[in-house]
Amino acid sequence: MQSCDLPPLGGAARREFPDADEQAIEAGERVAVFGGGCFWCTEAVYRQIDGVLEVEAGYAGGLEETADYRKVCAGDTGHAEVIRIRYDAERVGFTTLLKVFFSVAHDPTQYHRQGNDIGPQYRSAIFPADAEQERVARAYIAQLDAAGIYDKPIVTSIESAPFYKAEAYHQDYAAQNPDQPYIAAVAAPKVAKLRERHAGLLKDGGQGSA
Repeated sequence: MQSCDLPPLGGAARREFPDADEQAIEAGERVAVFGGGCFWCTEAVYRQIDGVLEVEAGYAGGLEETADYRKVCAGDTGHAEVIRIRYDAERVGFTTLLKVFFSVAHDPTQYHRQGNDIGPQYRSAIFPADAEQERVARAYIAQLDAAGIYDKPIVTSIESAPFYKAEAYHQDYAAQNPDQPYIAAVAAPKVAKLRERHAGLLKDGGQGSA
């Protein structure tokens, strides 16, 4: 895994990143699965958000027997590195998680890569839990493209596939390895952007969590 960053915003650079026009209808505990490059980084971002109960790093889009880090890194298993977010929909909704996904967690305009992390395993992808999540995700992508938020089209795919939990050493990796160079260079700045842009979403009275 190498370093990556968000792209410059397009014509809407001077206005606030929009909320979704279409709102998800949901209640209770829910799950969302997002692929946005290195799962260490996306996990670090979502662990900060109030209402997020658990974040697990894993793989989706390929077969169970090849859902192994070394095999996935070869780029030919069909998997994406993903996170599965378990959240309380009464405190944070799917549309809010989507807004963070597109505005902070990764660059949705890069096809099969995030910065120097290159390959389909780093693709931008959403794996909806149900038809409602798929409806809202597709509508939000169309909304962002129509608004010209980015200089390039969003290439995020909408896919259906099981989630396979990654190896234990990948779980909560950023918090466990804050001085690791990749974490310091990539994950930490994403968390800082979350705190700057979406302070009202954070746990612990706006301080976030480690």
